Amino acid sequence: MDGNSDTSEDWGGFGRPLFKDASVRALSRVGVVDVGSNSVRMVVFDGAARSPAYFYNEKIMCALGAGLADTGTLSPSGRTRAVAAIARFQSVAKSMGLAPLTAVATAAVRDATDGPDFCEEVLEKTGLKIWVIDGREEARLSAQGVLLGWPKSYGLVCDIGGSSMELAEINDGVVGKRLTSDLGPLKLRDLKGGKKGRKAEIDRVMKDLVDQMGPQSNRLFLVGGSWRAIARIDMYRNDYPLQVLHEYRMSARSVAKTADFIAKSDIEDLRRACGLSSSRIALVPIATEVLKRLVRSFKPKDIAISSYGIREGMLYEQMPQALRDRDPLIEACYFAEEKDARLPGFGKTLNGFVKPLFKSAPDNTKRLIKAACLLHDVSWRAHPDYRGEVCFDNATRANLGGLKHSERVFLGLALLHRYRGSREDTRFDGLLDLIDPAQVQQAEVLGKAMRLGAMMWLNDQNGKVELKWAPKRKHITLVLSAKAAPLFGEVAQARFASLASALEATSDVKYLRTEAETLV
Repeated sequence: MDGNSDTSEDWGGFGRPLFKDASVRALSRVGVVDVGSNSVRMVVFDGAARSPAYFYNEKIMCALGAGLADTGTLSPSGRTRAVAAIARFQSVAKSMGLAPLTAVATAAVRDATDGPDFCEEVLEKTGLKIWVIDGREEARLSAQGVLLGWPKSYGLVCDIGGSSMELAEINDGVVGKRLTSDLGPLKLRDLKGGKKGRKAEIDRVMKDLVDQMGPQSNRLFLVGGSWRAIARIDMYRNDYPLQVLHEYRMSARSVAKTADFIAKSDIEDLRRACGLSSSRIALVPIATEVLKRLVRSFKPKDIAISSYGIREGMLYEQMPQALRDRDPLIEACYFAEEKDARLPGFGKTLNGFVKPLFKSAPDNTKRLIKAACLLHDVSWRAHPDYRGEVCFDNATRANLGGLKHSERVFLGLALLHRYRGSREDTRFDGLLDLIDPAQVQQAEVLGKAMRLGAMMWLNDQNGKVELKWAPKRKHITLVLSAKAAPLFGEVAQARFASLASALEATSDVKYLRTEAETLV
């Protein structure tokens, strides 16, 4: 079949990779600036546009919105720091040879009486035009950021900044109703009446949000630094083994327990233990009050942390629909294979080789199998003694969208076994608790099947090499054509035996008499 075709049969249901297409090549490196109420950040995205890596990421906690409720103007010191930060960002972007940065400002700048003057100063001193967006547009961009990581997802996106909190409904990948409010911790901190006054204001505003938004009992996606800080504390409280915030899950019960934990803890001790900044931890207790009320009000079925938000939404805004529709995990794996593998394109062949072992697997598992095959060789430059561990670390900690934590561990374990027959004496035992024993075995089988397939140098020139799996009889057969037979040396034999052992199966090898002989 033509290797450039775009058929599902050829590309395993995921379509031909798009990262080389002219329509998306311009997105291979994009820089955005987010001027928020608490922080000013520049992010430069690079790589496969559908699931980009963070080529550069710098944040300055300027607190532009500090004192805004009392003065009506931006913080003078924050304003000075923000202008200096943006001037630096412009210089960095020029050094990278980037196309012009895209910059947006949110609640603090749009609410402050001197917001327009601030934008004029930035333009005059740095040459960067800032687009001031309203709350509903901020909600839309944040929701699009979530869709960058979770295509076709549904639920309620809640983005909290320093001076505002936005809500957006998403259904099957489409942004629906959007609302904005003043429930940002910087603004609430300046509210008169202390904790009692804050509670009354939070209750009042939240009731109004519920009335306007309607029932939202699906997943709650949390976007924003304060939510991530609370999630980090929840991880610390639970001694959670995988320190990746994106796709970390919480429940209403865990939110309540962590809120109590924060209230009873010494804030400075908590800050040091969780690696949070002083400016961030100062807002956590107030943000926790908002989160508790948010969860009680909307009663989500579960809660997911999204590291993707308004900045990623700005990238998503520039994508053609064909790219938006792609699976971010598979696109990223295609890109990684093209960039780093010794034999780009072999992952598709390897996927075909291992498929007979997973015919009855659900589609989501087949997706992970596809990803593992594409990634099986991208870490070949690592020292041979540590390739397995490097693969596991890359899969579990890499900036990949569309992966739950349990899926990260499955993928990492499969790639570990691609390079290691055993997982003894590794440092990953605690992470295996995130998947069930059946998944552990399945990942081991996948890894050992990839290990065998790589050893057999699968291609038309070397002849037919196929696996036949009879799950009811628990029997595996390796079929070799006359051309392929010499490849089945001692090491390959040992790897086939290891695969059969992982399957807890009997095994045999069938040698075809001629190249023309076919399997029945």
